[in-house]
Amino acid sequence: MGTGGQLQERKTTYREAMREALREALRSDDRVFLMGEDVGRYGGCFGVSLGLLEEFGPERVRDTPLSESAFVGAGIGAALTGMRPIVEIMTVNFSLLALDQILNNAATLLHMSGGQLPVPLVIRMTTGAGRQLAAQHSHSLEGWYAHIPGIRVLAPATIEDARYMLAPALADPDPVLIFEHGSLYNASGELAPSTAPVDLDHAAIRRPGSDISLITYGGSLPKALAAADELSTEGISAEVIDLRTLRPLDDAAITSSVARTHRVVVIDEAWRTGSLAAEVSARIAERSLYELDAPVQRVCSAEVPIPYARRLEEAALPQTADIVAAAHRAVD
Repeated sequence: MGTGGQLQERKTTYREAMREALREALRSDDRVFLMGEDVGRYGGCFGVSLGLLEEFGPERVRDTPLSESAFVGAGIGAALTGMRPIVEIMTVNFSLLALDQILNNAATLLHMSGGQLPVPLVIRMTTGAGRQLAAQHSHSLEGWYAHIPGIRVLAPATIEDARYMLAPALADPDPVLIFEHGSLYNASGELAPSTAPVDLDHAAIRRPGSDISLITYGGSLPKALAAADELSTEGISAEVIDLRTLRPLDDAAITSSVARTHRVVVIDEAWRTGSLAAEVSARIAERSLYELDAPVQRVCSAEVPIPYARRLEEAALPQTADIVAAAHRAVD
């Protein structure tokens, strides 16, 4: 507490902010429970749920067998009966083992039941590369899920969104998938107390600018901000847009930014072909073609399985220098 009883900012990490969000959810609603592989005694594969089992007990923090299809299906069933399950899948590649449950059950039951069967389920998973986990655990498949009607897809890129996105996600009557980039867990910064729920329908301007728009999300946001800093030293004012919600996309925020800057770089750690970057680029062409003073630039991962060797992994992923170079192609 600050002077006069006012809440102040405090230092924390993305991981701790996510844990605090889970703790708040479990405390505030008896229908909420967390389930997944190693979320209990081990504290989560990435340490997010550390200490929650001791605080809330095994009924509320449930370790599951190594069967994504089974425990995601159990989460769907619990949501159908009025519970508010939070299902953790270790990494996005494992979610493919539950794709049938997510696509054919969670995303469709409300529609196929004529509105009688909402599925208020939250699924959290770690996404992205950059940690030398090789081709098995370095996917960025959130764009695949953003293709599916019937679900909401979130990509918290800041400590504030890690802390405050969970509550409105749990309040959503539809299934919500939260993609947490593994490179962000150790990120630290000041967390301001929330005065209002996070708006899940709108993108955020993380840095205003007038010469070019850098549009991105998740783990690529810090790189885009670093690129904007570098560009500013060259007299180029870059606006950084954090999409935050990948389905539904905030078309108004994208078109407004293009109207201000007239040049765009879309940064997406997924592979270029069929990517979310391709979808954003197509929407800009459909809605804002005559606002553009240069072709839309895309910075994506190389079209290869992500390598294990550090230098090769770095070469395969979008980096700050790649974003700066793309911005120069648009501006120069």
